[in-house]
Formats: sequence, structure tokens, C-alpha cells
Amino acid sequence: MKQQINNTALYLRLSRDDENYGDSISIETQRTILRQYAKENALYVVDEYVDDGWSGTNFDRPAFKRMIEDVESGKINCIVTKDLSRFGREHIMVGYYLEFYFVEKNVRYIAVSDNEDTEKGLSDFVPFKNLFNEFYAKDTSRKIKASMRAKFSAGERTFAYAPIGYMKHPEIKNKLAVDEETKWIIEKIYGYALLGYGAGKITKMLIEEKVPTPGYLNYMRNGTFANIYAGAPEEKSYSWTVAQVKSIVKDETYIGNTVHYRESNVSYKNKHRMRKDKSEWLIVENTHEPIISREDFDKVQQMIGERRRSLKETKSTQIFTGLLKCADCGWSMGYSINGTVKVPYHYYKCSRYGQLGKNACSMHFIRYDTLYAYVLSRLRYWSEKAGTDNDKLLKKLMASSVSESASANRKQETELRNAEKRRKELDGLFARLYEDRVSGKITEYNFNMLSGKYQTEQAELDVKITAIKNSLSTVRQNESNAEKWLKLIREYNDITELTVPLLNALIEKIVIHQGIKKPDGTLEQEVEIYYRFIGKIE
Repeated sequence: MKQQINNTALYLRLSRDDENYGDSISIETQRTILRQYAKENALYVVDEYVDDGWSGTNFDRPAFKRMIEDVESGKINCIVTKDLSRFGREHIMVGYYLEFYFVEKNVRYIAVSDNEDTEKGLSDFVPFKNLFNEFYAKDTSRKIKASMRAKFSAGERTFAYAPIGYMKHPEIKNKLAVDEETKWIIEKIYGYALLGYGAGKITKMLIEEKVPTPGYLNYMRNGTFANIYAGAPEEKSYSWTVAQVKSIVKDETYIGNTVHYRESNVSYKNKHRMRKDKSEWLIVENTHEPIISREDFDKVQQMIGERRRSLKETKSTQIFTGLLKCADCGWSMGYSINGTVKVPYHYYKCSRYGQLGKNACSMHFIRYDTLYAYVLSRLRYWSEKAGTDNDKLLKKLMASSVSESASANRKQETELRNAEKRRKELDGLFARLYEDRVSGKITEYNFNMLSGKYQTEQAELDVKITAIKNSLSTVRQNESNAEKWLKLIREYNDITELTVPLLNALIEKIVIHQGIKKPDGTLEQEVEIYYRFIGKIE
């Protein structure tokens, strides 16, 4: 039996939860141990993969994902870690990799300190070690949460940056102090809100008055966000957004309260942030000096609630929500009502234009009734075509893909066969090269040079093979997608009105272009409909 060449990856991981271990598990300590082990066991190290500051409870880590990509490409076939916990602390996924994935990919795995090696056979204690590693992560998470909750309940506040209007207290740790240099911005925003202005109007006024944003103030004071503001045009320093204003006018921080647990991780394994219901928030009152009085804050919340109720009454016609996009800037189209005319009407306009003005984009105005009639007519047209001549319509939808000549496909199939044949030849060359090295027929220098050359060619062939396969499958996929869409639209064989389920089932997006006024005074406007699965039909 031929011995496998160990093209080795050294994988190192450290999270903040591991700091209790001290230097015994630092990245440098891991590197020293792994390099020494590789040297003593004649493992050819291809690369090191380091995830510093990443939890082992999930596998969405940048270096780990890069390592798995190199496994898939055939670049590495051996992985070494200091111990099992460095590989991961989630026993189900660790078990999957050790017992299924690595076996399928013919990858050797070694945990040095645990004395585990898949080539020699894993010990019966591995499942228990993995469970203990996961228990450690869970227990650590529980202790940290308990500690943080105790701090929060005592009025402490942990933060990297103080919210605008405040600064870190110069004497008391984890406490806010009013920032006399920026509190005027908060007072200005709440002053406008008390006058009845909505978030959109306030945003425009802040931009017009060139009020600096929180991000720009942090950049000027601390040098943070340099990648955003350094060398940026002046208007970047006051480019407020509606979302920022909405957040400020609803934040109890400005009445002296601290709010915790607005969102949290799904679990100690899943770090995805999830918004929590207000009933689950922890609100600690009077933790710092307020900028806004409770009376003014409550009045602003009341006015926001009244505007929402008013808007809700007219929401019934907003069936295009989430589908309309501005053709020039890509932002969503905002919904509005023109109530200044004798017969009020609904319309859409570019939300970037509405928020930032004519310097950012143009209006891209389109009436709701005009858009409704156009979209309904197009869906009725395609529904009728699908019902009367399904095969002809399918050919039309496939036009772009079938335009590729059959000879081009045959050429790609030939290239694929040649690439796969060469890939197999390289596997054989690698095996013979290793035998020659072991028998002393070639020097270590020549072995490293040739193996590096072969590995590079293998990686290039893998990319080429994947690209050709994807290209050859495109036509088949296009046909499948076209059939899916036809099946959907045939289900709506008599479309008399537009509904939210209908639009979301058949349409991916609707792109609204700026109208062009013609010499005769009429307005010409392009509206592009991109259908689900198939895109735009020419």
C-alpha cells in the first residue's frame, strides 16, 4: 500500500473565552507545538490557518473556511491542531468532520496534545472529549452572561463608543457623562421632533445645516472609521440617514436610562444577532445624567405613534412594498400620498432622493395607478401566452441560453475530459514522486520544487473543471428555471387584480427609470420587470 503524502495544514484558534488558560494556549504556543510536531514527524506543511479571536462553538471562521476550501481543492490532506478544542467546541460538527467529512475526503487529522490521529484510529474517548469541550463553552457563556447581567443591574454600561451627546465618564468606569460639545445635536433633533417633523424631514434639515454625524465625530476625535472618512468628500461628514434619526428619537439613553438586551445571540453556539421583544429588555433607570426631559421624550413617542396609525390606514395600497428599485441609485422607491390636489393620489419616488435631495439622485416619480395598470397588463399578457402556446413561450424564455452554439458546448465537453484526464495523471505523478523521494532517487530540493509545481497545476485544473461544469449546466438550469416560472404563471390563468402573494410569487423586482419629457409634451418612462427565476424578458 502506497503511503499518503501529508500535505499539512496547521490550524490555530484562540477566542476571548480561552484567556483563562493563559500563555499555555496562546497562538504563539500553539504555533511552536505544531511546527515542532510537523518537523519531528516529517509532515510537509503547506500553510498555517489562524483564527485569532474566534469562538469554537461555530465553524463560520475565516481561516477555517479557507482551510476547508483547500481541502476541497486537494491542496491539503492532513490537518493538525494542538488539541480537539482548538478544532471546535461543538460536538456534533466536530464529530461530523472526524467521522464523515475527513473520511470521505481522505484527510488525516491529528490532535497533538490529545494524542489522537485518524490514521492510527481515534480512541473511544474522543466523543467524551468533544462533549466536555462543548460543556466548557456553554458553562463559560453562562458565567459571562450572569456576570454581565449583574453589572447591568448595578447601573454599569459596557460600550466601545459613547452615543452621540455623551462621552465616557472621565472618572467612573462603565458610566456615561454628558458631552457638552455634542449634546446640542440631540437637543436639536428632539426640538425638531417636538415641532411635529418626521425622521425624513429632520434628516434633510440636519444635512442642509451640515450637522456632523456620530461617525464623523468619532473619526475626528479618536481616528476611528478612518476607512470611511479619511479623504472622503466634505458631505460625507454630515450624511445623516433616516435610520440614525429614528434610533435617536426612540433611545431612552437620552432620558438617563440604560437599555440592555435589545438583541442577543441566538445561542452560545450561534452568534447571529436576533432582535428581542421589548418585554425582554432590561431597562435600568437613572444611570446617568439625562439630556432630554421625560416629558419631552414621552411627547415625541406619542407623536410617532400617531403618525404610524395614520400611515397604517393608507397601507392597503402598498402592494409593491420591497419590489420597487430606483434604476440609477438602486435604492428602494418610497411610498407617498399627494393630498394637496383636489383628487389625492398615491405615488412612489426614489427614497434616496427623498432623504438626501436632488444632489443624491432624481425623483423617479411614478403614480401608483399607472404602475398598477402596467404591471397588471404585463402579467395578463404572459399568463395568456402561457395558456395558449406554452412551448413557444418556453423557447422565448430560453432564447439567451440556446443562442450558444452546440459546437461551443462540444468544445467545452472536450476541454473537460482533457482536464479531468490530466488531473488523474497528476495524482499518479505525485505518488511516483513520493516513492522516488523515499527511495532516494531524487533530492528533497527537487521533490519540493516538483511537488509545488504539481500542486499549482492541480489547483488550476480544479478551478477550470468547476468552471466548465458550471458553464455546461447553465443551459439546463435556465430551462429548469423557465419551466418553474411558467408553472407558476399558469396557476394564475385569469389575473384580474394584483395582490401581494401574486406579485411576490412571480416578480423579483421592478426597476423604475427617470421619466423623459418628449418634444410634444408627453412623458416617456421605462419600467423594467424582473421575474422570479428568469429575470427580464426581452
